[in-house]
Amino acid sequence: MNDFKYIRPTSLEQALAFLAQTDGEVRPLAGGTDLIPQIREGRKAPAWVMDIKSIPELNRLEFDVNGALHLGAAVPCADIIASDEVGKRFDLLRQTASLIGGMQIRNRASVGGNICNGAPSADTAPALLCLGASVHVATQKGMRKSPVDDFFRGPGETRLSSRELLVEIEIPPAPPRSAGCYLRMTPREEMDIAIVGVASYVVLAARGKRCKEARISLGAVAPTPIRAKKAEALLSGKTLEAGLIEEASRLAAGEASPITDIRGSADYRRHLVEVLTRRTLTACLQSLRVEM
Repeated sequence: MNDFKYIRPTSLEQALAFLAQTDGEVRPLAGGTDLIPQIREGRKAPAWVMDIKSIPELNRLEFDVNGALHLGAAVPCADIIASDEVGKRFDLLRQTASLIGGMQIRNRASVGGNICNGAPSADTAPALLCLGASVHVATQKGMRKSPVDDFFRGPGETRLSSRELLVEIEIPPAPPRSAGCYLRMTPREEMDIAIVGVASYVVLAARGKRCKEARISLGAVAPTPIRAKKAEALLSGKTLEAGLIEEASRLAAGEASPITDIRGSADYRRHLVEVLTRRTLTACLQSLRVEM
């Protein structure tokens, strides 16, 4: 491992000032479960590692008066899983946080770090896309808020500049009669990277099976996590039946642009998108106690 210097600011102001001074020579560390292996393997060689775990704003885990969740960038996945209120309101987020590594990893790893790593296969990214999440990013000039849809640029790349810091993720209140499900395919059952991950989120009308809104997000099948917007549009406003779900699943597979690598072929990944989309949409309806 290359040598680096370590700093642990205790305020957001200190962290932002240090980022401005070093301008690209520092890597923020939340859990370090991605960063430390990358440094050890020589894929990253920062001059400084800045531990952000002691910054209060980055450890926020609370709901505001409107019911939106404010999730600090350094909050470990274990805290999300342990929160009954998060599980009650945003079970989809809890599902994905539960899949990151093993227990020891989840005690360190954060959702903020998971998306800042920029991996197309990040398990929490499809859930955040489905939940309509936004990111709060800070610089010395102030705070900006943008949809998580715009956060990713490409494999290992996000919209964060070297002088910016992700402070929190905001998830708007869940509407009535809504449910989400995330499923992935991995070579091993646990502690592995997804070959394909699919999250679906369904909002039903006050009565019956008419779909007010559907969101379908795909991981590991494009340069960034993506929304399957054609499949979503097909479902919106329609009564959800088995045939319609099958058609939407085929559309979602067509919206994927996977690669072939040692872990799976492009055709195999498209097939998985279709299968997992069908299963996640069906699971959403089952959660809402709607019979197909």
